[in-house]
Amino acid sequence: MTQSQLIAQIKKKQSFLCVGLDADLDKLPRHIAEGPEPLFHFCRKIIDATAPFAVAYKPNIAFFEAYGIEGWQALEKTISYLNTNYPEVFTIADAKRGDIGNTATRYAKAFFEQLAFDAITVAPYMGKDSVEPFLAFENNYTILLALTSNQGAEDFQYHTQDGERLFETVLQRSQSWSGAKERLFYVVGATQAEALTDIRKQVPNAFLLVPGVGAQGGSLDAVAHYGLNDQCGLLVNSSRGIIYASQGEDFESAAKDAAEELQLQMKKWLTKKGIF
Repeated sequence: MTQSQLIAQIKKKQSFLCVGLDADLDKLPRHIAEGPEPLFHFCRKIIDATAPFAVAYKPNIAFFEAYGIEGWQALEKTISYLNTNYPEVFTIADAKRGDIGNTATRYAKAFFEQLAFDAITVAPYMGKDSVEPFLAFENNYTILLALTSNQGAEDFQYHTQDGERLFETVLQRSQSWSGAKERLFYVVGATQAEALTDIRKQVPNAFLLVPGVGAQGGSLDAVAHYGLNDQCGLLVNSSRGIIYASQGEDFESAAKDAAEELQLQMKKWLTKKGIF
């Protein structure tokens, strides 16, 4: 998927919603958890319920890897279902990989070629030669961790040297890497919304993946206020707030309602910014 196709979907659906697929057997509705292929069955139902309102889906790889080969098979079936039935949506492997050289290339091949994801999340700690192997795939996107929502973000990401915070150094230096201009997105946590002003000074045109809206307490209005650019430039993710809106037999309709509620808020912001 190209960025222009992603922007077209944002305008068509009047939404910049990404639904996180964090499928946890301990949280699934009982009638799903006790049935066949519960992880895939649950994800398929969530996708079908929320697809009118979502422009992207983000399976968290750990929630599938935790169940061994059965979990991996569920991931394969989930991404195949998305690519077959909803080819217009943007797919993100939330894997947070980060290694150098041939290892990074093998990670990229696994998620871009074998599983056919559009994008993958990558950690920047090992620097340029751990990210450029992902950026070398011209039809795919790399989403670099920049400023995260967790409490431990303060341990390193706000460390200041020569007047520049570490996350700002990541943003600045990564822009010079091969393929960055065309294929590099960034992760910015929703609970860090006010920092988006400074982030937009560094990367005014880049897409930002923003997790943390909903169950983690991030404000969609704050994210949109500080983070929207002229092309939208945001993918706001909600996971638990949508997929576990109900753990009963009405979980599909509850997920649909939660997704639609966010989409309506997003529509107001897109209208305000004239992005149609």
